[in-house]
Amino acid sequence: MMRLKRAGRQLTAAVLTGALGAAVVSCGPRHHPVAQAGGGQQTAGKVSDGQQSPAKADYPGLAAVPEQVQPDGTSILVGDPEAQVTVHLYEDPRCPYCKEFETSGGGPVLTKWVLRRKVKVEYTMASFLDPRLGGNGSKKAVNALRAAVETGKFAEYHAVLYQNQPSEEVDGFTDARLLQLAGKVKGLRSPSFDTAVKSMKYRDFVDSTEKVFAAAGHYNGHAGPGTPTAEVDGYRIPVEYSGLLYKADLFEKYMARVIGAAT
Repeated sequence: MMRLKRAGRQLTAAVLTGALGAAVVSCGPRHHPVAQAGGGQQTAGKVSDGQQSPAKADYPGLAAVPEQVQPDGTSILVGDPEAQVTVHLYEDPRCPYCKEFETSGGGPVLTKWVLRRKVKVEYTMASFLDPRLGGNGSKKAVNALRAAVETGKFAEYHAVLYQNQPSEEVDGFTDARLLQLAGKVKGLRSPSFDTAVKSMKYRDFVDSTEKVFAAAGHYNGHAGPGTPTAEVDGYRIPVEYSGLLYKADLFEKYMARVIGAAT
């Protein structure tokens, strides 16, 4: 099993190099470098005895996508558990770069592939920005997101929170605001959900996920790998290529190559 995982990481790294090449250009005010993507087409689906495997029907929307807390108790899985490609994301609800990724960068690309059952996404939701900026909005948002899993609404609520993210320096994810935004997700609001948000029912989950994030690596002198950070089939996209995450067209080409190589 370890040998297979190692081979998967090596393949994903090779795809990144092959698809994007060595050229690096500036990615705007974030100063994240981004690689230039080359052309290429996605390969065909998995073939058995000369015939393409029957494909499952696409999910009609995020509301139909399965989600669950993983056995590790700290990550949340969204997507078909049998999807061949796994993307692990480290995010903080207050992080503006995460908002950019989720609303106009690689996030919508991942959603498309999740709906097509080609990719499953694991989320480690951090809350490191609270002590750095003041307040507890990240912790409250992570707690609310965990509560949303209980009714299968994590993915939809996750999208709503990033679409309505307050300014980074504003501790805007209050109980009242989180409940108001939950009202945008059909079927999420309920007495049990509201109580979980107001009481910080999943405080232990919030603390555990932050510890996992902090232990996952270090960036710029701080605990944790920075947000957003993406690992594709166990291969962490290097900092020098992190601008890829904010360029939907480049991220689309990269993921198409990874999916094609895995099927």
